[in-house]
Amino acid sequence: MSTTTDADRRAVLGAIQANYAAWEANDPDAFVAMYLDDATVVQPGVHKKDREEIRATMAAGFDGPLKGSRVTDTPASVRFVNDETAIVISEGGIVLAGETACPPERMVRATWTMAKRDGEWFIAAYHNSPR
Repeated sequence: MSTTTDADRRAVLGAIQANYAAWEANDPDAFVAMYLDDATVVQPGVHKKDREEIRATMAAGFDGPLKGSRVTDTPASVRFVNDETAIVISEGGIVLAGETACPPERMVRATWTMAKRDGEWFIAAYHNSPR
């Protein structure tokens, strides 16, 4: 039986929001602060196997095509598998510099696997695919 609370739900979503605030600041170190060391990212054509690979990719992106971008993300569901694992399904996309919204063709659906460690929630795995 899960003993998760509304505070856990807010904390899970807060970790994702902190991740995107770091994106908007173009800060790769803050971006990966919410990822576990062995976190994975899977996207079309991409498989990052740990936090350092994720950081390096984001640093290059923030210095290049993602400079000045931000992300929109709307959680559709938060499901607790147990007291230390949550699955978040969301929909969003990247709003590039100079854009006011993400074009429909760049919208994605994402799955976040969140893990609770020492009382805090972190991203254990992230996957997205075109909407």
